[in-house]
Amino acid sequence: GKTGAATRNLAVMVGGDKAIFDRIKPMLDAFGDKVFYAGDIGAGAVCKLVHNMISHGIRQAIAEGLTLGVKAGVDAETVWECVRRGSNGRMRYLHESIPRNIFNDDFDSPSFMLALARKDISLATELGREFNVPMPIANLAEQIAIDCLNRGWGEKDSSVTFKIQEMAAGVEVRKPGVDPLKAGKFITTNPDVE
Repeated sequence: GKTGAATRNLAVMVGGDKAIFDRIKPMLDAFGDKVFYAGDIGAGAVCKLVHNMISHGIRQAIAEGLTLGVKAGVDAETVWECVRRGSNGRMRYLHESIPRNIFNDDFDSPSFMLALARKDISLATELGREFNVPMPIANLAEQIAIDCLNRGWGEKDSSVTFKIQEMAAGVEVRKPGVDPLKAGKFITTNPDVE
């Protein structure tokens, strides 16, 4: 966006010939502090579309959660602080679960079992119905969790729901060797610590 470009706090995703990218990278660095070579021509556009699509889905889930929290009687700042300081605030799933579980196709050493995740989603959607808060993203997440439970995956890591999307898309997202501990150091949830 404009603010990111003006402050040089901007991700730039580039596809095309690698030699040309290397030659023009100093110009890209002038307005973006996170310049990525994505691959062949068009790969940068694909990465940008994927990024923005995920962003809008997360925004909707946050809207559902915060409206539920406030309508259920919790102060807006309090529910926001709880979310941003929890594992979602540091995008634990993106930074740790993806490299640990998805990239390695490993769901058998759960950090949070699917059965427990489904229980929590069910309680949240029930609370949404009680307070008349529409929750389409949460309802869809619950249905996917139920699909996984019906496959006998309840004791697997809750990230196993990713496999439903892989099966529907006809592709696997694998990249063994990405260090989840290093990836997990990207964001802190304690802004008061230097």
